[in-house]
Amino acid sequence: MIRNRLGEGKIPHRILGSLISRLTAPGKEVLIGPAVGEDAFAVAVGRVAGQGAGVGRAALIGTTDPVTFTTEHIGYYAVNVNANDVATMGARPCWFLATVLVPRGLGASRLRGIFDEMDRTCVALGARLLGGHTEVTSAVSRPVVVGAMLGLAARKRLVRADRARAGDILLLTKRLAIEGTSIIARERKREVESLLGRAGAARARNLLFKPGISIVREALAVSAAAPVNAMHDPTEGGLAWGLKELALATGLGVEIDFEAIPIYEETTKICDRFGINPLGLISSGSLMIAAAPRHAPRVEREIKSLGIECARIGRLGGRSVRMKRGGRLARLPDFRADEIGKVLAGAFVGRRSR
Repeated sequence: MIRNRLGEGKIPHRILGSLISRLTAPGKEVLIGPAVGEDAFAVAVGRVAGQGAGVGRAALIGTTDPVTFTTEHIGYYAVNVNANDVATMGARPCWFLATVLVPRGLGASRLRGIFDEMDRTCVALGARLLGGHTEVTSAVSRPVVVGAMLGLAARKRLVRADRARAGDILLLTKRLAIEGTSIIARERKREVESLLGRAGAARARNLLFKPGISIVREALAVSAAAPVNAMHDPTEGGLAWGLKELALATGLGVEIDFEAIPIYEETTKICDRFGINPLGLISSGSLMIAAAPRHAPRVEREIKSLGIECARIGRLGGRSVRMKRGGRLARLPDFRADEIGKVLAGAFVGRRSR
C-alpha cells in the first residue's frame, strides 16, 4: 500500500512505478506500453499509408497530458505538450482530442478563444482537432484542458529508448528552461521588468513562442534523416527530471557537463533573482537526443540546418545520473518539485503527472 503523502507536481518515480506494476499486461500488439520515463505508447496497426508514416508496417503513437498551471494560452500549451511526446518517438502528430473543463460563469467568448487556439496550433503542426468533451463544473476554479494526441510512424523509424547504448552522445536542442523563464516573466511581470528592463522582460515572455515550446520540427527531422537511439523532452521538473526519466527509460546512467548546457542570460538572471536552480525549472521547448558517436555529428548538422541550436551536453553510461561541474563529478541535484513552485507560491503549478 502506498503510504506517502503526495505533494504538488509529478508523482515520484518510485510510486509511479509501483502503480504501473499493478496494471494488467498489454497485448502482443503493444510495442511500447506504460513505463516510467516513456513519453507515449506505441501499438502495431498493420499497413498504413499517408500521414507521414509511409506505406508499410506502421505504429499508432498516443499520449495524454493536462494543462493545469496556467490559463494564458492554455490551448497552445495543450496541443504542443502532447504533440511533443508523440514526436519524441519519431511520429508525426495527426489527431488531437481535448477534454475542456471550465468553471461556472466563464464567458462564452473565453471558451471560443480556447477552442480557436487549439485549432490554430493543431493546424500549424499538421494535425487536426477531432473531438473530446467540454463541461462546465464546480470541480475547477479555472479552465483546465486535458489533451490527447495520436500520431503515426513507420515501425522501422520508431524511436524507442531501449535501443540506447552506453557511450551514446547526449544532445540538447535550444536552451535550458525556455518554458519556465517565460512563465515567470509573465506571472511576475513587474519584478522581471525591474530586473531585465522592458526589452529584456519582453524577450523572456516571448520565449514561449520564439524559439517556442514545440520540439516537433527537430524531432521529426532527425528521426527521418539520421539514426537516433532515444529522444525525450524535459518538461516539469526541468532537465534534472528529464535526465532521470531518460535514465529510467533507457536503463542507463547519464553523465552531463554543466558548463556545456546552453542557457539564456535572461534565464540566469531570473533564476539568480528568485533563488532557484535552472536545472529544475520546467523546460518544454528543449529536446534531448541520444545518438551513437558516429551518428551524432549528422544529427547536429540536421538540427542546425533548421536554424535550431544544438549542443553536446554529455553521454549515456554508468549506473546513475551525474553532473560534472568545476572539474568535479557528483550526483545531479534532486528536486522534489519543479523550481517554479518557489516563485509562483503554488499558483498554477503542477501541470503533468507522468
